Amino acid sequence: MTRSLPAPLAVYGSRRTWGELLYAVLGLPLGVAGFTYTVTTLSVSAGLAITFVGLPLLAVTGLIGREGADLVRRLGNKLAGAAVPDRPRERRPRQNMMGWLGTQLRDGAAWRARIYLVLKLPLGIGTFVVATVFWVYGLGWLTYPAWRPFLGCNEDSKGNCHHALGIANDWYVDSPGRITLFAIAGALLTLAAPWVTRAVVRIDVAALRGLLGPSDRDLRVAELERSRAVAVDDAATTLRRIERDLHDGTQARLVALAMNVGLAKEKLAEGGDPEQAQALLDTAHLTAKQAIAEVRDLARGIHPPVLDAGLDAALATLASHSAIPVHVHTSLPQRPDAAIETIAYFCAAELLTNAVKHSGARTVGVSVRISDAGRLVLAVHDDGRGGARVGGGTGLSGLLERVRTVDGTMTVTSPAGGPTDVTVELPMGLHS
Repeated sequence: MTRSLPAPLAVYGSRRTWGELLYAVLGLPLGVAGFTYTVTTLSVSAGLAITFVGLPLLAVTGLIGREGADLVRRLGNKLAGAAVPDRPRERRPRQNMMGWLGTQLRDGAAWRARIYLVLKLPLGIGTFVVATVFWVYGLGWLTYPAWRPFLGCNEDSKGNCHHALGIANDWYVDSPGRITLFAIAGALLTLAAPWVTRAVVRIDVAALRGLLGPSDRDLRVAELERSRAVAVDDAATTLRRIERDLHDGTQARLVALAMNVGLAKEKLAEGGDPEQAQALLDTAHLTAKQAIAEVRDLARGIHPPVLDAGLDAALATLASHSAIPVHVHTSLPQRPDAAIETIAYFCAAELLTNAVKHSGARTVGVSVRISDAGRLVLAVHDDGRGGARVGGGTGLSGLLERVRTVDGTMTVTSPAGGPTDVTVELPMGLHS
């Protein structure tokens, strides 16, 4: 719809424009309701504070006020495009009545909701007045030539009848020049109305975001909870894989080993053919070596033994087994924690695998250093075809989740045609 209108008028075909206008108009009744509710409940609760009713009433009305403010937040998101996320709800253990009461009275979100509901009155008055003045006066004056003839008779001080609006001192808008001037003024107000309304609504949205949106602490807690859930899922998946590999592979080989040794023992005890006993022992020996190899592979998947010599040596070993040339540069004056080294190693291994499988690269560069901020920086560069992205089926999503579990970051730059640069930043320790 907006594309069919001329550029200066496209704003009138925007859903956002009319949503902001509706939000601005609703600001006044919402502000009156919120202010009245908050002031009344606080006053009554304070008056009853000396009784056993005051504090519970304050706690309950705080919960209700928080829900009311949240309703305004959702309305702002829907109509004004505020995009203010909800504050994460804290998970609290089961509490008795006094514990619950204390928690609610200390709830910062409820008190911020009260502050917003009080501020909503002046904000609502401002948005309502500005939107009404610009839209009503603008459209009214713009269409004044059409509805002026239907006005009643206004007499000036000399008794002359004017079917027009009177401004002041017998100044009536009924001459062609004045009517044209009035219509031009209305057109200017109408053209400015969407932008002025948007500006005052932005002030309200700023209050919404500051008082009702999540704080940095809330976002941090939510991120940690999500990372913890990913880490738990990853650990559970790893344990299930190890259990399955042990059950289906190593356990079966050890059972076969025991059976072959038992049969050989019986052959020798019964004076049987030594060659058959030798064949059984040879089979048992081979099975034992295969079981040892499988256990070694399982252990390597948990913690690569090559990391015992340090991340630089582990990356050099990783590069030496790559199908394409890999240049490694490391500058590590100090070693990170073992868990951080493991994550960096597996990130490098996955990125090298991606380069071999998907990029068509001729060479890959891997560098590891410590940034000025004291964080471990792993950078992998390849000269392939590019186009890599998180969620593109190359394992980058899994790497990102693994990195986030220790408060790390990962950036991917891979334009079509290449090259591809992936940078992983990790803390030097789990508690740094």
